Amino acid sequence: MKSSVQSVFLSTLMLWLAFCLLLVTSACSQEQKAKVQDAAAGILPGQGQLTSGPQPHVDTVYVEKYMAAKPAFKNEIEWGKKFYKERDGRLGWFKNHQLVPQTERMLTELSKAGENGLDPKKYKVVDFAQLFAQIKKAPDTTARNALEKEIDVALSATYFNWADDFYRGIVDPREVKNIDWKVKRNKIKLHKALMTILQERESTYPYYEFAPLHPEYDRLRKALANYRAMQRNGGWLPVPAVKKALRPGDSSAVVPALRRRLLGFNPDGTPNPAVANAPMQAMPVSNKPGQPAAAAPRESHKYDAELAAAVKAFQQQTGLKADGRLTPETVTMLNVPLQRRIDQIIVNMERWRWIPKRFEPNYLLVNIPDYHMWVYENGKPALDMRVIVGKTLNATPVFSDKMEYVVVAPYWNVPYSIIDKELRNKLAADPNGTLNRLDMEVVKGSGAKATPVDPTSIDWANLTQSTWRYTLRRRPGPKNDLGDVKFLFPNSQDIYLHDTPHDELFSQAKRGFSHGCVRVEKPLVLAEYLLRNKPGWDMSKIQQTVAEGKEQYVTLPEKLPVYLVYFTAWVDDAGNLHFRDDIYGHDKALAQEYFST
Repeated sequence: MKSSVQSVFLSTLMLWLAFCLLLVTSACSQEQKAKVQDAAAGILPGQGQLTSGPQPHVDTVYVEKYMAAKPAFKNEIEWGKKFYKERDGRLGWFKNHQLVPQTERMLTELSKAGENGLDPKKYKVVDFAQLFAQIKKAPDTTARNALEKEIDVALSATYFNWADDFYRGIVDPREVKNIDWKVKRNKIKLHKALMTILQERESTYPYYEFAPLHPEYDRLRKALANYRAMQRNGGWLPVPAVKKALRPGDSSAVVPALRRRLLGFNPDGTPNPAVANAPMQAMPVSNKPGQPAAAAPRESHKYDAELAAAVKAFQQQTGLKADGRLTPETVTMLNVPLQRRIDQIIVNMERWRWIPKRFEPNYLLVNIPDYHMWVYENGKPALDMRVIVGKTLNATPVFSDKMEYVVVAPYWNVPYSIIDKELRNKLAADPNGTLNRLDMEVVKGSGAKATPVDPTSIDWANLTQSTWRYTLRRRPGPKNDLGDVKFLFPNSQDIYLHDTPHDELFSQAKRGFSHGCVRVEKPLVLAEYLLRNKPGWDMSKIQQTVAEGKEQYVTLPEKLPVYLVYFTAWVDDAGNLHFRDDIYGHDKALAQEYFST
């Protein structure tokens, strides 16, 4: 009997324990399920239980009032109003009363703003840690909803404050007189970018990664990190001056310092232990990863082949004549202070923020300080050549337009400025003789309707721009300043690309010789390429038209976007950082605005 009772008791106990275990398992399962659902809904962990009731809304009046109360947000009010108006007042950073994961991601990105040459302090307008602490202790739903509205608008305003700088630029070149940049505007819509980040819309742009729009910008950002690492590791000291150029095989007391200067650091900015020096010296143009240069004995004064190769690479990457000879000019470039190079990288990163979100598939680009031109087809370089740009006093303007015509065997219409400064006295003394010698003529009208004008009928000595009603032009031929062909993208500044009879100038490393227009190294090759889809206009036809000496306008099948830009620092596809001279002082003007903001 006792055994039977015990058996029943044990059976009941086992059933009860099984039931309890089932309840615990069910509860755990429900908890796990809730965590999965929360994660799927984008809810950050560790924020407590969900608050019941509908999510609060904000209107544009609330948004404007909040953002106007903080000076740092005033310029972003319109973005804030557009963002909340488009979503009918729904909050963006809360879901089911919980902050979405993008909150933490954004605040982390803003803390790293310095990596982009931006000031992280500029974006610490709101004390979010304090607001997050307050919302966890909110006494009731009303208080919590009020805090949700405040936090949501604060997060949006903070994003716009950062994104306006990161995607559109610290400086607006259209509002600063001494910054020459008339390239078409970057039309990024920041409220759309924020919706992309919050995963409410799709975009082909990497906004959701808080990433830059152009790979060229990202390369400069990495170069900035390397140069700052060099600075932290001691930077570089000047290389002693040389009175005459050093050639391979020469010996000089400057060699040890030069070796430390060029080979003292790895590409990532860390000291290169293969080069013994004290203190370490950095290199301004990185060697390629995996190819560290071997150091010569520390006491060696011999300018050997290895060091000459490093000098040649440096010259190539700084726009000097790349012959491997250590010239006084090369030493001057070596001695540019590290901080100035860092600033140069930063201002060129700023220019990439001004560039449109993406280039067209096909376009032509001239980088003025590099004296070089590229034609891109389907986003890839199809043609490139050296160019000549304007002298300092006749700077080639920075702007964008669309090429419409190729003009074969062109006349050169002489600008009034050249008539006034260079030809006035000669024309006043001997009109016919001067024009015959220069193969020029004066006409009324233009093109096929132009009619000759007697040059002796013009009072050249007292001529003013307001009384000048004719055109002075040089006939097509070997003396013509435009050469055999010109490329027109009609603009108010009368700037275009053209040939030149002075081909010898293309051998110069620094090619600022023109009155503002851009002279191209291989004009017939460029003309053939641009007219490749124009029936009847192959190289044979182009050359025949040039030989006949009769000006002919040829309309391009499609207008080609043209960008005349100004970049003095960039990283090429091979990972090499390049610097160029600030030939027009645009870097200096931009730096004054950028670093004083």
